[in-house]
Amino acid sequence: MEQVEVRRRIAGTPEQVFAAYTDHASWAEWAGLGPARIAREGVPAPNGVGCVRVLGPRLVAAREEVLSFEPPKRMTYRIVGGLPLLRDHFGEVDFSPDAGGTLVVWRCRFASRIPGLGGPLRRMVERTFRGALEGLAKHRFPER
Repeated sequence: MEQVEVRRRIAGTPEQVFAAYTDHASWAEWAGLGPARIAREGVPAPNGVGCVRVLGPRLVAAREEVLSFEPPKRMTYRIVGGLPLLRDHFGEVDFSPDAGGTLVVWRCRFASRIPGLGGPLRRMVERTFRGALEGLAKHRFPER
């Protein structure tokens, strides 16, 4: 199994940052992944447990299902479709107060479907997470 952990301090309260991060349909505006939509609403609607978010261009879009939704502290998810090179992807995102802002810690673990590709896939996922959190910070919570 490969593991990734990315940390980013964001200028906003945990409530604000959690709400922005879990507004899955808005990812197209800041995450740098392309289109984003909700394929199935969760509980609480629309972004909670059971929500299926579709992230990225149609042919390579990831389908992710929200497994836990604990505002403003934590969300977990798993990939349920797309990303054919990955299997058993489980992700968790934690939000905690940090020096007047929020520390976001995004972790995941997954396996490569193709032997030997784990390292390159891990680096790609890490870049993706870093870029998405950078976009969230810049577009939703610019430091003044």
